[in-house]
Amino acid sequence: MKWNLVFLGLLLTFGQLSWGQKGMDIPEYDGKDRVHDLNAKNYKSVMKKYDVMVVYYHEHVGSSKVAQKQFQIEELALEVGLFPFLCSSGLDEADSIYIFIEDEVIEYDGELAADTLVEFLYDVIEDPVEIIDNVRELKGFHNIEEDIKLVGFFKSQKSEHYQEYEDAAEEFHPHIKFFATFNPKVAKSLDLKLNEVDFYEPFMDEPVAIPGKPYSEKELVAFIEDNDRPTLRKMQPYNMYEIWEDALDGEHIIAFAEEGDPDGFEFLEIVKEVAEDNTDNPDLSIVWIDPDDFPLLVPYWEKTFDIDLSSPQIGVVEVDDADSIWFDMDDDDDDMPTVDELEDWLEDVLENKIDPDEDDDDDDDDDDDDDDDDDDDDDDDDDDDDDDDDDDDDDDDDDDDDDDDDDDDDDDDDDDDDDDDDDDDDDDDDDDDDDDDDDDDDDDD
Repeated sequence: MKWNLVFLGLLLTFGQLSWGQKGMDIPEYDGKDRVHDLNAKNYKSVMKKYDVMVVYYHEHVGSSKVAQKQFQIEELALEVGLFPFLCSSGLDEADSIYIFIEDEVIEYDGELAADTLVEFLYDVIEDPVEIIDNVRELKGFHNIEEDIKLVGFFKSQKSEHYQEYEDAAEEFHPHIKFFATFNPKVAKSLDLKLNEVDFYEPFMDEPVAIPGKPYSEKELVAFIEDNDRPTLRKMQPYNMYEIWEDALDGEHIIAFAEEGDPDGFEFLEIVKEVAEDNTDNPDLSIVWIDPDDFPLLVPYWEKTFDIDLSSPQIGVVEVDDADSIWFDMDDDDDDMPTVDELEDWLEDVLENKIDPDEDDDDDDDDDDDDDDDDDDDDDDDDDDDDDDDDDDDDDDDDDDDDDDDDDDDDDDDDDDDDDDDDDDDDDDDDDDDDDDDDDDDDDDD
């Protein structure tokens, strides 16, 4: 009996190991070629073969081996086609990715990375409208704060007004989130009336009720297009190019902040409060970038903008030439700017009192001033040299005059000495003569 129990234990152990190994099997590439080179002859049959087709509209690679190698690498992640004849379908921008699903053509404006594209495709194949039917799903709705979202209350899925709402959702899917409920209790918690739709900006707790219910598809589309640039929006890998191209007057107000960092979180809360206070200002649009979402771009941004992204930053950036000017964060002060300080700075930005172009002009003026200073220094040096030369000449002239005067004085002194000597000699001779005469007189006596 004891050996039977031991044998049974061994069987169970190996069985668990085999089940665990089976559960850890990771799917591997099955070897099927899912990349098609589309042309005028095969594109119709290929497009009918798949429910979702991703098309990489690319310029002709040509005979360059380097270009061909790069193109082969890109094929590993994309359903690829080269077909300029599809421009009539809306494919008019080279090096763009388009997704064909049912009757819709969706342009992908995100990072060219396989994982990002696949995640975006999962969103594409989801239904354009998500139904909220209970409290748990309602909680999930409230947890979405980084995207534009709409929610409506309708009688049923067969309702004419719901059909209009669903058609409008297909126009913006998957970039904008659409929700609906047929549950009166859920509608009451959302403060929704029948056939009413609320519009939520990112990071805003309070929605805006779309006026004029019930709505047609065109009315919903028009309202969304008029309000699709939020006061505060987050740049993410799947929409980075779309957001960057959507600039006000060629400029972006960029806020860098790591949500997982204490300082970044604190600064982000301040930015959110500023956005909420100014949500009615159509000229204010702030783009939040979390550096953790773009680790490979952090060194590029730090070098281009001359900033340190280890701490929060906010500034104004020119889209075309990447000129920028940034809010002065005091490194010696650990305190973040207050809401009032940030609002005052943003007000100066909107009034063009703070402008990257003017900063460039100041730099040019500084360069001109430096050149002028150099010229002035050169002129001063020349003047000093001339003055020194003149002084040297004057000194030489003075020395010559002094020498001449000294020579004249010496000559005069010599002449005087000679005259004195002559006078002395004459006096001596006279004295001698007088002495001789006296001697003669004595002799006579």
